[in-house]
Amino acid sequence: MKTKSFKRVNVITLGCSKNLVDSESLLRQLEANGFKVMHDSNSFAEIVIINTCGFINDAKQESIDTILQFEELRNKNKVEKLFVFGCLSERYKEELEKEIPIVDKYFGVYDLKDLIESIGGHYKTELVGERMLTTPKHYAYLKISEGCDRTCSYCAIPLIKGKHISRPIPDLVEETKFLVSKGVKEVILIAQDLSYYGIDLYKENKLTELVDELSNIKGVEWLRLHYTFPTKFPLDLLTLMNDKPNVCKYLDIPVQHISDNILKNMRRGISKAQTYALIDSFRKKVSDMAIRTTLLVGHPGETEENFQELIEFIKYAKFERLGVFTYSEEENTYSAKNFDDDIPASVKQERMEILMDIQREISCELNQQKIGNEYKVLIDRIEGDYYIGRTEYDSPDVDNEVIIESKEKKLEVGEFYQVKIKNAEDFDLIGELI
Repeated sequence: MKTKSFKRVNVITLGCSKNLVDSESLLRQLEANGFKVMHDSNSFAEIVIINTCGFINDAKQESIDTILQFEELRNKNKVEKLFVFGCLSERYKEELEKEIPIVDKYFGVYDLKDLIESIGGHYKTELVGERMLTTPKHYAYLKISEGCDRTCSYCAIPLIKGKHISRPIPDLVEETKFLVSKGVKEVILIAQDLSYYGIDLYKENKLTELVDELSNIKGVEWLRLHYTFPTKFPLDLLTLMNDKPNVCKYLDIPVQHISDNILKNMRRGISKAQTYALIDSFRKKVSDMAIRTTLLVGHPGETEENFQELIEFIKYAKFERLGVFTYSEEENTYSAKNFDDDIPASVKQERMEILMDIQREISCELNQQKIGNEYKVLIDRIEGDYYIGRTEYDSPDVDNEVIIESKEKKLEVGEFYQVKIKNAEDFDLIGELI
């Protein structure tokens, strides 16, 4: 093969953890092709590859701003080759080619092979499932499927990613073993929709079977589930949570709303009564489960009465973790085609802030109840005189943390310790080593 002119490649990742996994696969391929690779680096690199997000307007703007930033460096000859791939270029490839033509080439979300070959590399099929990890070495994400078969009215993901495609269980087992071999102790399952896993491939839901198999792999100390879907949630998974100590009693399940009117407009496939029943089922079957959810306020047609229903719901459910987003009209979605974006931005923002204020009180109350309890804590990093860790009830970057001051004993990042909670803040716990 011809000797490559370029050796240094900087991969910039924007968006979610699913994008991060794609970048890690790309980095591994590039490394195997002899390139010197960097991730999100400020150091000089002849080639820059930007992995974009195109989910909502703010994410799209961040992606465009990043491309423009490197366009300027390209114009100054500080970057010799500039490539863009991922969700934004999958959806807006033609528009981007016209508006920012200095980019050498745009690629979609499934064009990894073409991207590698375009910079003189060769896609190595034997490396499928291997990645260069960019997370701290003790945790990593495992993407179990791509795409989505749901038809939520506001969501552009199916337009970008296409239909749901589950990865075979044996492939996921092998990738998990690879992660463990690299020192990973916490494996976080991600997808557009974990709840649909296996239906396309095996003609039945296989999420519980997958989690069971992965939990049996030696070295997997925590197994965490992100992005499940409420409709037809596999309730047998809850039994596994109780039976398997390394399956975290933690569930990320975005419910988005509670009003029947809005749920119908959102095309969520679930009712208010069914949602309440599902949360009750979680609490009954796994008494100490931490539930993370997200809500969407300001969807077209959301009345003040609908919003009050949402307030009542979160006061009832007392979610351990909660995020709130404001509705962003995405072109070509069902909502954009069928509803007017009739809620003023100021009202959307106000509703979001009201919910987060309520959640702050709920989080504070739940955290106060933990004072005096002991927990297994995984140390993520050191900040000054403090060690920062998490319990099994918290996912990295998005959830609560445990802050530990330990002058008597040096703690190791990536190791587990028993910690007693001595104080609590709204969103964090203060602990001491036992």
